[in-house]
Amino acid sequence: QVQLVESGGGLVQAGGSLRLSCAASGSIFSINAMGWYRQAPGKQRELVARITSGGRMNYADSVKGRFTISRDNAKNTVYLQMNSLKPEDTAVYYCNAVAGWAPAGDWGPGTQVTVSS
Repeated sequence: QVQLVESGGGLVQAGGSLRLSCAASGSIFSINAMGWYRQAPGKQRELVARITSGGRMNYADSVKGRFTISRDNAKNTVYLQMNSLKPEDTAVYYCNAVAGWAPAGDWGPGTQVTVSS
């Protein structure tokens, strides 16, 4: 089982940007889809972006046009570039393998993103 560790979170003002990284302990080349999820306090964890091995990307409506997901199979890393951040983007962000639209692996520790108004 591939272990995932997220990094890159922090405190940023509204309108700012952050780039999250998800480092895998093993190869992600054979994993068809990887995704970024987030969980805000008191809310369910939600999928915000997904990328297939072929590079097809999907986004939640709430982040479309502001977030960009990418993957570097050679580095076993998945990224999430987040621009024009809003206070409602505040959450713990996690990456995971995705089967269809559901998480398919073990969760990492996540990385906290806090956007101040």
